[in-house]
Amino acid sequence: MTKTSSALPHKFIGVAVIWNQERKILIDKRRQGGLLGGLWEFPGGKLEAGETLEACIKREIMEELGIVIEVEDHLITIDHTYAHFRVTLNAYHCRHTSGEPQLIECDEIRWVTLDEIDQFPFPKANEQIIAALRLHYKGLGAREEGARG
Repeated sequence: MTKTSSALPHKFIGVAVIWNQERKILIDKRRQGGLLGGLWEFPGGKLEAGETLEACIKREIMEELGIVIEVEDHLITIDHTYAHFRVTLNAYHCRHTSGEPQLIECDEIRWVTLDEIDQFPFPKANEQIIAALRLHYKGLGAREEGARG
C-alpha cells in the first residue's frame, strides 16, 4: 500500500508595513474565531490572479481597514510552512495617505513603534518581517550618523 501525500495549499500574500507621519507602524489583531485568531499582524491579503503585489496590497488595505496607502519599497519575501498550508509573504513599506483605520476585518488596531512591537504576539512567519525592519532601520541609523559626522 502506498501513501499519497497531497501538496499543502500555497497562499501568496501581499503584506503592508504601514507607516504614519509619526514613524509608527499600523498593526491589527486577527479575529478570534479565524485562522491564527487573536494574534497581531501586519495587514494584507491574498494575491488574486492577474494582480500585482502593489495592487493587491492597496486593495486589501482598503477592504480590511478602509484607508488609502502608497506602496513603496519592498522589504522582504518570506516562505513559511505551517501545519496545514504554506505562505509566501511579500512585505512592502507603505505610507498611510488618508482615512482613519476601521475595524472592518480585525478586532483591534494599533499604531506602534518598532521598540514597542515585541509586546504583541505575532504569527511565526511575521517574526522575520520584524527582524528585517530592525535590520533596515539599524542600517539607516548608521547612515544618518555618517552623514552628520
